[in-house]
Amino acid sequence: MKQTELSRRLKAVASFVYKGATFADIGSDHAYLPAYVCERDPDARAIAGEVNDGPFQSAQSHINKQQLNDRVTVRKGNGLAVLNENEVELVTIAGMGGKLIKTILEEGKEKLGKVQRIIAQPNLDAQVVRLWFLHNGYELIEETIIEEDGHIYEVLIGDRSEAPWKPYGVDREKELLFGPFLRKEQSEPFISKWQGEADKLQFVLNQMKQAKQPDLDKVKEFETQYNWIQEEITNE
Repeated sequence: MKQTELSRRLKAVASFVYKGATFADIGSDHAYLPAYVCERDPDARAIAGEVNDGPFQSAQSHINKQQLNDRVTVRKGNGLAVLNENEVELVTIAGMGGKLIKTILEEGKEKLGKVQRIIAQPNLDAQVVRLWFLHNGYELIEETIIEEDGHIYEVLIGDRSEAPWKPYGVDREKELLFGPFLRKEQSEPFISKWQGEADKLQFVLNQMKQAKQPDLDKVKEFETQYNWIQEEITNE
């Protein structure tokens, strides 16, 4: 039987699922990630959560096909509502916006009692996830950024900790925005992402300044962020 293949984005997420984990993949996209991990790690166990019927059926079908029913359970429900309390020790949430990831974690907090690691792959607003980790006892221990098919993805790994502020220095606001590890590394995808963000901000600022009554507070906020990005990507 052919093993499940993953995109580079999901392989990056899977690489941080430690051996023998009992984990939940929320918004599981055909249950590819749980299948991939469990095919390669005989001690792993997974729950694949889907909110809509179509994706739920697709996930169940893939698990049946890969003969993984004894180790991967597919459940239909909203976010962490698919879990019982203290059922898993690791959670993966990939392929959605940072604000939605925050909402899922916030609304399902009571299900995180035993969860030692959260691996999040926000498509945007990664700083929202970093801030949630910081305020909820998860230390950002690693992050990575990759480019695939013209899109740039960040993967954030948070471990339960009594010192969630540890990766941040005096420049905390900037580090939450750019990522404390990513800004040190200054990889090609990082530069590419923030150059694109700077271009968008410049366009928006030009539009705002042409308005008859520009929102000066908003202009100032965007100008500050634009200047931060320029400093970051030009190392000035």
